[in-house]
Formats: sequence, structure tokens, C-alpha cells
Amino acid sequence: MKRLFLVLVLLPATVWAASSVRLDSSPHDPRDLASLQAGAATYVNYCLGCHGLQYMRYKSLVDIGLNEAQIKEYLLFTGEKVGDMIKAVQDPKEAKSWFGVVPPDLSVVARSRGADWLYTYLRTFYRDSKTVTGWNNVVFPNVAMPHALWHLQGERGLDPKTHRFTEISKGSMSAPEYDRTVRDLVNFLVYVGEPAAQSRKVIGIITLIVLVVLFFPLTYWLKKEFWKDVK
Repeated sequence: MKRLFLVLVLLPATVWAASSVRLDSSPHDPRDLASLQAGAATYVNYCLGCHGLQYMRYKSLVDIGLNEAQIKEYLLFTGEKVGDMIKAVQDPKEAKSWFGVVPPDLSVVARSRGADWLYTYLRTFYRDSKTVTGWNNVVFPNVAMPHALWHLQGERGLDPKTHRFTEISKGSMSAPEYDRTVRDLVNFLVYVGEPAAQSRKVIGIITLIVLVVLFFPLTYWLKKEFWKDVK
């Protein structure tokens, strides 16, 4: 009970702290298969080295429009099989020695953090010589993770007075292109967090329609039964 009380007391403060940085609205769309496929490619090329998806198999990606041949050609690079779970390449012990913490699994990160948080987080890294990795983040100050996508976005600094980003070096992508890449990656992580989300919504709508269809005739029949002897 004491623990529950502490959670209830501290939760509002935690929520307030998490929302103290304005989050940009994520423009993801789980129905966009092309975006999901692009996000999967970005994840495998830039995130899988440290972060796994332990609740997802490569074979499950057929649900976003890829066939097994495409999965083998574009998403498998180190001898994995299509039926294998999507596990991080890096050894957790080595990762902890390098970053101080074990990189978290990203299976449900979009559900725990939220799509808006992820979208903003991946776009607000900046150079910081005071950190071990040389990187920092506006949404997650002093984060142990370096900016894995900096070759795409470029290097930026943060003006301590205006809190605006300054360009240090250009990346291989323009700002709109980088935002689309992040959007696709977030879209993929949202899908991974609940692959059956779209099916669940469709089933929910159908269930409500069926209940409505059954409810009104039954209600009308009961009304007639109750009032049949009343003139």
C-alpha cells in the first residue's frame, strides 16, 4: 500500500516533468506500408546493432508487405534466419561497458514512451563536449545513447541562450528528408509495439455494429412484451 501511495503521489510530478519539453506531433500512419518498410530498413541499418525487438520475428514482417525473399535480401546481414527473433547484434556486456547501460529492447518503446516522444527525441540530438559520447538530447538530457543517425541529419549544436539549434556540419539528407526518415522509423516502432492494432480496430468496429443490430430489435421486442396488455 505504501508503494502504491508513493506511485499515486509521484505520478503527477513525473507526468509534468515528462511534458515540460514540447513534443512535436508524430505524423506516422500504420496503414502506410511503404513507410513501414522504409522504417524497417532504417531500423535494421542504424538501430539493430544495439537495440533488439525480442518479441518480433523477421518472418512477421510479411505483414507489412514484404515477402521472405525481400526480408533475406534487405534485412538479414549476419546469418540470421527468417524465423529468428529480431535480436540486437551487439553483446549486452560490451554495450554496458561502452555506454554505461544496456541498450533497451525497443519492442514496446512506442507504447511506453509514445510516438510523439520518439519523433521529437530522434530529431533533437546535438553536440555536447561535456558528455561521454559527445552527444546530448533536448528531450532526454544526458542520455547515454549517441546520435546514431547523425550522418543523415548532420551535426548540430544548441545555443544555451536561445535554446535554438545551430548547424555544425551538413548530413546526407535535407531537413525534410530526415524528418521523413524519422517518421518512417517511428511508424515502424509503433507497428512493432502492437502489430495487430489495425485488425483490432476493425474487429472492434464490426463488434459494435453487430451489438447495435442485435440490441435494437431485442429492445423493441421487450417493449412490445411489457406493453402488450396496456391499452
